[in-house]
Amino acid sequence: MMRELEIERQFNIRIETMKPKRGVYYLKTNKGKKCLKRINYGVQKLFFIYGAKEHLIQNGFANVDRYIINVEENPYAMVNEDIYTLSNWIEGRECDFYNDDDLKLAAKNLAKLHIASKGYEPPENSKLKTDIGRWPHLMEKRVKSFSKMKNMVRKKKGKKSDFDIKYVNNFEFFMDLGIRAQKVLASSEYEKYCSIAEEDKSFCHHDYTYHNIIMGEDESVSVVDFDYCKREIRVYDISNFIIKVLKRRDWDIKYAKLILDAYNEVSPLEEGEYKVLYAFLLFPQRFWRLCNRYYYNEVNWIQNTFTKKIDNMVGEKENYSKFIEDFASEYNQSE
Repeated sequence: MMRELEIERQFNIRIETMKPKRGVYYLKTNKGKKCLKRINYGVQKLFFIYGAKEHLIQNGFANVDRYIINVEENPYAMVNEDIYTLSNWIEGRECDFYNDDDLKLAAKNLAKLHIASKGYEPPENSKLKTDIGRWPHLMEKRVKSFSKMKNMVRKKKGKKSDFDIKYVNNFEFFMDLGIRAQKVLASSEYEKYCSIAEEDKSFCHHDYTYHNIIMGEDESVSVVDFDYCKREIRVYDISNFIIKVLKRRDWDIKYAKLILDAYNEVSPLEEGEYKVLYAFLLFPQRFWRLCNRYYYNEVNWIQNTFTKKIDNMVGEKENYSKFIEDFASEYNQSE
């Protein structure tokens, strides 16, 4: 109850009902429906995200979960050691990745977000978040970690788990993809696009997926949850979006084309960006993240969840390999 009273006091609202919903709280208040969220990072990072959203709004990209300012003119409330943000509840439904019209609207919307992000100067009290220029290093480090994890399995005492066996049987396939991705990135104009992003002072959402894309009435699209946003080249967001869609649609090249065509209608990609995109699509980021979580105990999922997820990825190998071939021929990419 203390939390609710503090939220009410600091945001000058009265809470009528409060329900948990997908990691946030849905509030009915005397000032309308609100979204309350407890964040697990510090105030400096929050100010970077707050500034990024304000920047988008100023540049005409207004459909975001804008933070409400509290009585002390801060975009958050402190309750004990916890930090909470409040925004208006955005009505609508989650983007349906099996609906082609939704995909087109979401892809165009991502292009608009990238355009509106240009020229962002983070507030002085914020911490700059950036991955610009880091991908050659990140790829190298993650490729090396595949061998390290294999050694961890080798040194395990006692019975190997199902996950261990599946990891050892498949790690070469994914490690090979990582090495190919490194080579493609090294032969691309990655650094040029990093310089452009630095000059443009643009940023990426970094988690552009179905539950953060809210479809409203009259084809309106809103974007929520900017927790991971950072300075980054736009191709990262595009590759991430394509991967999240295609893993649900049997890695059919048709849907990558649909997304890229819609994005290009708003903000055409340069020819050189396709090579960088190809490198990101090749890199086995999902496999690396899953295994990293498993071997370094990063999340407390039950064993069964990990096994199911690795089964899914192993089951996609054939369709995914065909997609990579199709993408290379469709967009004239070579290794």
